[in-house]
Amino acid sequence: MKIVFFGNADFGIPSLEKLASRHQIATVVTNPDKPQGRGKKPAATPIKQKAVSLNIPLIEAENLQGDDLYSRLKSLQAESFLVIAYRILPERIFTLPPKGTVNLHASLLPRYRGAAPIRWALINGEQKTGVTTFFIEKMVDTGKMILQKETQIGDEEPYGELYQRLSHLGAEAVLETVEMIEKGGVELRPQDPAQASPAPKITKELCRIDWNQDVNRICNLVRALSPKPGAFTSYQGKTLKILQARALGSDLTAVQPGTVTSAEEKEGLKVSSVEGEVQILALQLEGKSAMSAEEFLRGSRIKAGERLG
Repeated sequence: MKIVFFGNADFGIPSLEKLASRHQIATVVTNPDKPQGRGKKPAATPIKQKAVSLNIPLIEAENLQGDDLYSRLKSLQAESFLVIAYRILPERIFTLPPKGTVNLHASLLPRYRGAAPIRWALINGEQKTGVTTFFIEKMVDTGKMILQKETQIGDEEPYGELYQRLSHLGAEAVLETVEMIEKGGVELRPQDPAQASPAPKITKELCRIDWNQDVNRICNLVRALSPKPGAFTSYQGKTLKILQARALGSDLTAVQPGTVTSAEEKEGLKVSSVEGEVQILALQLEGKSAMSAEEFLRGSRIKAGERLG
């Protein structure tokens, strides 16, 4: 089947690779290069880099509303469009292909509609998640569902690992979806609005650890934001990112949340919270490289009784 692929992030790379091996990718639509890093050198999107390596034609689109993009896409006469981790398409774009425009979303819709479904599933302590393919409609993430694939979330699985697993699970779903559409065997299921929940963009304020929260909620936040942007607190006026943590039970009810309860290499770095302690396993102090808690303790003067936050 002749397909136009829309994407930016590396989440879509496994899907692009699978599709390119079985179907004709007429072009890849992605964002133009943008300055990044300290040197502000132009950097290509991960999807552009993969498309180049696969010798797939590219359209680097800044303006999705313009007539130029519309005309170029129309001239390709693709049967279907596929969108993964891209931008919101105008209606006249997503209604172009005769077999519809499909989106891959990293949740079991209608749960976690929005920009950050994987992170919110982790923040909320979900035990399972998955991916959904659906036909795009005017309202974002509300279209009729084609296929879902489910997976269990590991007890301490961080965002980075879950992201990679879902990208590959998504590629399987995408390939199956495209083949169903090609054969005309799609059975659509409407989403139940009553079961919908949001997954909005992650803000900096959300990344700040509130030590007055439940210990499990704090550890879920840490793994949802690891390795980037990182859940953070403060220590001696500097930002301290917590990259890996474990929830421990504790009877230290008289200790104020955010208090360091252990700062010894043998016992580890522990901080009190509501209904338990957070054992910090990996961290990054402002101006320093990421390191294990053991490395941090060997070079730090932090002591039990000090406060974080």
